[in-house]
Formats: sequence, C-alpha cells, structure tokens
Amino acid sequence: MSKIITKAVFPVAGLGTRFLPATKASPKEMLPIVDKPLIQYAVEEAVAAGIDTMVFITGRSKNAITDHFDKAYELEKELEAKGKNELLSILRGIVPPHVSCIFIRQAEALGLGHAVYCARPVVGDEPFAVILADDLIEDADRGCMAQMVKVYQETHSSVLGVERINPADTGSYGIVKTADFVGACGVVETIVEKPKPEDAPSNLAVVGRYILTPAIFDKIKTTGRGAGGEIQLTDAIAALMNDEQVLAYEFEGRRYDCGSKLGFLIATVEHGLLHKDLKDDFLLYLKKLVKTQKIAS
Repeated sequence: MSKIITKAVFPVAGLGTRFLPATKASPKEMLPIVDKPLIQYAVEEAVAAGIDTMVFITGRSKNAITDHFDKAYELEKELEAKGKNELLSILRGIVPPHVSCIFIRQAEALGLGHAVYCARPVVGDEPFAVILADDLIEDADRGCMAQMVKVYQETHSSVLGVERINPADTGSYGIVKTADFVGACGVVETIVEKPKPEDAPSNLAVVGRYILTPAIFDKIKTTGRGAGGEIQLTDAIAALMNDEQVLAYEFEGRRYDCGSKLGFLIATVEHGLLHKDLKDDFLLYLKKLVKTQKIAS
C-alpha cells in the first residue's frame, strides 16, 4: 500500500442548522474566521501536509464553496488593473498551482460515513485524509494533518485525531478507549458514537481529523444506519478494527469547535490576536473593552 497521502476528503454537505439564519443561503464552511472561511483553513492544513488533491463532498446550496476555489477572472483583472498586487497574490494563492479540487455531490445527507463513501471513485485504492472544517486546529509549527501523515508513514495504520474532553460532553463525539499510549499514539480497542457520559469508555474524543486506509470503503458499504439514523463513520471504523490496527493520536495544537456558536466566537477572537495586521490594535481594543466592562459592573 502507498505510504503517501495525496488526497483529502472534505465532507461539506451538512445544513449548518445551528447557525441559522446565517447559513440559510451560505454554507457554514464559508463562515469567516477573521478574513478566511473555515473551509480555506482546512484546505491550507491539507496543503501543509503535502496533500495535492482536495475532494469536496457537497450538497445543494453549496455552490459558494465551489466558487471560492474556482478562478475569479474578473476580480483578478480588476485587482491587477488597480495595482492591488498584495490582494491579487492572496486571491491567487487560495488554490496553489499544484493543487487540484474535485467536487462530488452527495444526493442525500445520510451521515458522515456515507459522505466519505461518496469519495471512493476518486480515492480508489489509496490511503486518504478526512478533514472536517468545523474543527479548526491551530498549530503554527506544523499543522495537525502534517503530524498525522507522519504517523501514518511510520505505521501504515489508520489514524484518528483525538483529544481529551469534559466527560459530560461525550454525547457529542465518537469516543475511543485505547491501549496504553506510546508517545502520542495508542491502539484503539473500542470506539463508540456519541455515548452518554455514564456509558462512555473514556473521555478521549475523536475530532474532525482522520487518515484511513482504503479498506474503510467496504466497511462503510456494509454498515447499517446507526446513531441518529445515519451511516456513521465511527461504526465503519469499529468494523475496520477487526481486520487491521487503528491508532488514536493526541495531536499538538489548539482545537476550536466552530460548529458551535461559542466555539466560533472564541476562534474569531483568538485568531484576531494571531493576525499579523490586526493583533496589536485588536488587543488594545479588547483591553479597553474589559476595562470599560469592569467600570460598568
């Protein structure tokens, strides 16, 4: 099997109901954190990991994602004519020249497992990455997916990005139990989708980063509907574990749950403080705001 991960799958067909009415006509993946949409952060993370083929599993009303990664001839000409070269460079850099984007329509929203299965004709018999744009992971040094690609290259095993969460929140995640960790990795022994806290095997949650071997496709194909009446990727991974090793990897970096409004706001504030052009003025504003609030209270 190939040791190189060249393809990343982005399931972006969800309805984004938690952000209505903002997502009524615009995909949740296009919501901006400062000046870039969530999906662009995800693609940049994949590019930083050496991945050159981006596979988007889209749905109806998701044309904005396709347009974002398409060439904008008219806008480029206007920026060039006005001498706005820095903006022109940013625009052209959204998709580096060596990167290809492929868009596949998921006719029905049947769950994450089904969305991943839709990528099978493109992925074929290769290991591949899955990135959920809702989970924005900041790691200025390497990037989460680059860390996971390195683990795959060393082990040739499927790798799940995991993080320890508040035990009260297990009902929102796939939860794993592992053998003892060696470094940042542990062999997955059990994986359960969204268990109640009292039923959870641990507080080790699978977040939106996966590297999967192509054997996962046959497992998804034979996986029935699970939690929420959907075809769960977690259930397919549990079946995959009967045939091959699956690893949990505690990544380095800060994850922001941008699928929740609070997580989205926190990501916006903290990325504002990381932004090279805004951070100083924004920090000054926040200090003044805190001082004003203290006086008012």
